[in-house]
Amino acid sequence: MASYDFRAPRLFLDAPLGAGGRVALDRAQANYLRNVLRLNDGDAVLVFNGRDGEWRAHLAEAGRKAADLAIVERTRPQTAPADLLYAFAPLKAARLDYMVQKAVEMGVGRLKPVFTRRTQAARVNRERMRANAVEAAEQCGILSIPAVEPDEALPAFLAALEPDRLVVFCDEDAPLADPVAALGRTGARAPKLAVLVGPEGGFDDAERALILEHPHVVRLSLGPRILRADTAAVAVLALVQAVLGDWR
Repeated sequence: MASYDFRAPRLFLDAPLGAGGRVALDRAQANYLRNVLRLNDGDAVLVFNGRDGEWRAHLAEAGRKAADLAIVERTRPQTAPADLLYAFAPLKAARLDYMVQKAVEMGVGRLKPVFTRRTQAARVNRERMRANAVEAAEQCGILSIPAVEPDEALPAFLAALEPDRLVVFCDEDAPLADPVAALGRTGARAPKLAVLVGPEGGFDDAERALILEHPHVVRLSLGPRILRADTAAVAVLALVQAVLGDWR
């Protein structure tokens, strides 16, 4: 990782990438590179599209207020996203932005808003979630943009889960207080994972019972303090990645 180019700006482009190609930037992207970052013709930019890996490109003029990127060489091959589903009770705007960004940084492959009985947010802006996911991926060297799935009520979400997917259920009433020990009891690294975090009011008894009907579930305590939902996201994803995920 030490050889990674942290100096070059990084940009997500929803276009095919390949050596010798040329991609036209939209007005906002051109303004960002030219007027915010003050880049000049020939300056390097790293680009990715979630499909073709990461490429080094050079900024090239394409008119008075426009710019292109000339694709030069691939710097990293594409990697498959982790089969890690993060399901969460939606939060209000600013805290949801933070949670999405941190979930992307922690290696989540899919984001799934799940409405529970105590969820306070009334709706989910998927376009805003996608924009936050792209921004986090650009800043953190991530090659794949997590899918932002449609929101769903908790019973429907649970009914659609594959029986062999391990559900890590954040539950303040978990019988084992040590979260590392609880995850360790599940055995070797799990190929298919789902992490489920509820609203700040927690799951009610009926919802908890419904979750525990899933054939492959582990209840996880997050320690002696009550965490806000956005903080819980970071805490549980760090635990899961360290014990069962790609941090091993």
